[in-house]
Amino acid sequence: MAGGEQCEGSTVVSDLINFLNASPTAFHAVDEAKKRLKNAGFEQISEREDWELQVGKKYFFTRNHSTIVAFAVGRKYVAGNGFHIIGAHTDSPCLKLKPVSKVAKGGYLEVGVQTYGGGLWNTWFDRDLTVAGRLIIREEKDKSVSYLHRLVRIEEPIMRIPTLAIHLDRGVNDGFKLNTHGHLLPILATSVKAELNKVVPENGSAEGGVQSEGKKSNEKGNIDSKKHHSLLLQLLAAQAGCKTDEICDFELQLCDTQPSTVAGATKEFIFSGRLDNLCMSFCSLKALIDATSSECSLEDETGVRMVALFDHEEVGSNSAQGAGSPVMLDALSRITNSFSSSNSKLLEKAIQRSFLVSADMAHALHPNYMDKHEENHQPKLHGGLVIKHNANQRYATNAVTSFIFREIAEKHGLPIQKCTCCRYNDTVVQNMVGSIDTLNMQRLPIPSFQQSILFLFFFQTCNSHLDILGWVLMFISIRRT
Repeated sequence: MAGGEQCEGSTVVSDLINFLNASPTAFHAVDEAKKRLKNAGFEQISEREDWELQVGKKYFFTRNHSTIVAFAVGRKYVAGNGFHIIGAHTDSPCLKLKPVSKVAKGGYLEVGVQTYGGGLWNTWFDRDLTVAGRLIIREEKDKSVSYLHRLVRIEEPIMRIPTLAIHLDRGVNDGFKLNTHGHLLPILATSVKAELNKVVPENGSAEGGVQSEGKKSNEKGNIDSKKHHSLLLQLLAAQAGCKTDEICDFELQLCDTQPSTVAGATKEFIFSGRLDNLCMSFCSLKALIDATSSECSLEDETGVRMVALFDHEEVGSNSAQGAGSPVMLDALSRITNSFSSSNSKLLEKAIQRSFLVSADMAHALHPNYMDKHEENHQPKLHGGLVIKHNANQRYATNAVTSFIFREIAEKHGLPIQKCTCCRYNDTVVQNMVGSIDTLNMQRLPIPSFQQSILFLFFFQTCNSHLDILGWVLMFISIRRT
């Protein structure tokens, strides 16, 4: 291993760790992506406005604050030329707060949650948990009212889902059947302590927490304290810098307070939650930024370089901001139309000249469960980049796309592995972004890999430094080929 590669790999991994720790939710991931793109000279545009695009310029837009699409237009681009796209997703399996989360029983305040995606839910037990997401806040100034989207994240651990003591369930080691409705309720506080700590405003009742001007809860559309614990609302308001009766609604999820880190005896692993799929979101975003960083990087480019980071992949991608929505087709159409006023089916031509890389995660061989992999398809850490195959078209790979990817990798000295994801033909495999989007273009799913998928934290993923560097270099190579 060359010293320069090791140093560069460590720098990239350190940047990935920062990205992961800044992104507890899809909303935060998109916000972090926006900051990086703006710092790199990308201009934010809106789907609600006309687009006045120019060749040689870089742009991005968001949808629902949880999906982001960034692109750079080559200086030699003309309408009808192809798009070079890398797609990944911003969401991960988690526990989301219910619309009515207030649960009180047995002398405890608990928070009602529902499962999102296909997680391994028993890994959420006995972790130091908090909440993060977005608030919709009402703001009154000079007798006018506006509504703001504000990200929130409580840094300290405020919840825990405790395991039942073995003394009360002696047979637990012989098999435990999880009831997601009853067993996954995180404890927020004891009822007694919450009552003693309740904030009482000067005008009276403490039920709604810190209220403004004596207004009753829900009088102007603010969130109803009968549906959520006032203690939780107080914590959220304090973090967001507002009053509880200014919170109109929220989308919150539980997250672990333990930060992502580099670990292992030789510091070769990344221990983190949400690597599915913030890892590929980071790699594709960094590749686009790095590949367009110099003044002349787009000088000879005839196409459009693009990264699309979608929300809701974990639940089917069929939302307005998912990969199954028209968001990409809309974007390609608007870009094409910005450089041509003719109606000569230029978009259809452009799509057939384009290439989409679907970047997600794969299962690396687990030394304790080696029988779960088919013997001829066992991707390993440090073994190279992975191409996924599935005969039932759960992935988008075919002979042409696989060949193109291998040729690019070989040209740049990057090793390749292939996998079918699982050993048994009757095992269900997860859909990827590339196999369900609305574009009729050549696609290829190329995942990074992890030892276990959809766990809460470091049980989830171990990626080597050079694996991460390899993906960034590969994505840059695709854009330059």
